[in-house]
Amino acid sequence: MKAASKDLVARLAGHHAPSSGDPVDPYLPTAGNHGYRVARYDLDLTYKMGSNNLRGEAVITATATAPLDAVRLDLSPHLDVSKVTTDRGRVARYSRPRGKLAVTLAEPLESGTEFALTIRYSGNPRPIRGAWGEVGWEELTDGVLVANQPNGAASWFPCDDHPSSKAPFRIRLTTDSPYRAVVTGALVGKKRSGSMTTWDFDLPYPTSTYLVTINLGRYEHLTVGDGAVPVHAFLPADLKRGFRQAFARQTEMIDVFSGLFGPYPFDEYTVVVTDDELEIPLEAMGMSTFGRGTAESGDRDERLIAHELAHQWFGNAVTAAEWKHIWLHEGFACYAEWLWTEFSGGADAGSHALRYYSKLQDSPQDILLADPGPKDMFDDRVYKRGALTLHALRQAVGDTAFFDLLRAWVATYSGKTATTGDFLRMAADHSPVDLQPLWDAWLFSEPLPPTLGMPDDHTGRR
Repeated sequence: MKAASKDLVARLAGHHAPSSGDPVDPYLPTAGNHGYRVARYDLDLTYKMGSNNLRGEAVITATATAPLDAVRLDLSPHLDVSKVTTDRGRVARYSRPRGKLAVTLAEPLESGTEFALTIRYSGNPRPIRGAWGEVGWEELTDGVLVANQPNGAASWFPCDDHPSSKAPFRIRLTTDSPYRAVVTGALVGKKRSGSMTTWDFDLPYPTSTYLVTINLGRYEHLTVGDGAVPVHAFLPADLKRGFRQAFARQTEMIDVFSGLFGPYPFDEYTVVVTDDELEIPLEAMGMSTFGRGTAESGDRDERLIAHELAHQWFGNAVTAAEWKHIWLHEGFACYAEWLWTEFSGGADAGSHALRYYSKLQDSPQDILLADPGPKDMFDDRVYKRGALTLHALRQAVGDTAFFDLLRAWVATYSGKTATTGDFLRMAADHSPVDLQPLWDAWLFSEPLPPTLGMPDDHTGRR
């Protein structure tokens, strides 16, 4: 491989290390912040359904990673801040530059200092509009759905809104009693007082802000199956029969994926089905949310159910350090769809690969999988080409090494963030052959390789 090509691979596969004046992530230049690392979020929220009014107190515990005289957080301009305090002296002032909360400290903090900010805020939450549509807090016909990916968390709480910023959460939500709150984490307390009910959830796993969610609706609870991993479903009562048919193989999916990828990463799995139709389902930490159409689809949406479940390993347990590495989420979850059919008695992954390789041949070939750009990071071609890259890798190294690699990947990086370069280095340790021609063709070139598998390398050998 030529030196220029090596430089390209190193740049695209690695991790961007911005200076304090650079964006945290070029894909979302206004999201994320420098100078500190969040250790924990404690959110105490009160939400009035009828008026779409949210009042909150957020306690953000963090550690300074550089000398710090001001702390910037992501927060929607539709939410008003009434008070900010810190346990490290006094807050000199705070301001609201667009999409941010900027807190100036009376006394600067040294690098390594732990501190906590307490922020009181209120307002009418609404989605954040961006290149990918509207994300964040969304009112449904009779309820609420929160879909944060990629930068919607700031629509309902102050945060460091970037996937590389992972922290545990404690969320206490008080809302109208007819509605059930289904929030990321384990329900550890519930108390009704008059017309309001307080729901208390604990999420001990390091979690990116985009993977934290709230669902509010007139939901009933079902326990799904009797597998090793507890599975809970929350859905409108009239969808119970359809749900049992559409999600009949949910626990079997968990068993298959646990064998292929390693043990399910969390204590339980939750499925929410909203009363509204959703354009696409959504993954969150230990949870997936679907529209009512999925529960009415019979087995037609089985691949979507498998895809969202697979994100618990690829995206939620192991999270991309930057959005340019999105194929580590979506390519892996897409390939998991194909693996599910293969290992549950349907078509093998190779059949799916041939089908989608043919489709991509007829599609524009102008996306670089290792760095697709913000406009295209959720393009279906990223999903399918990512899955094809994994199938080519599987063909090159064989099943034993391939699945050993996937299990090692999850075990090594669970609870952490990772890059394409991290995966390439681990793959090299599990491969009997030089994989660089494969990566050059599938990850670091726009044209689709001429064959489905390991391409010719620069010497002309296979």
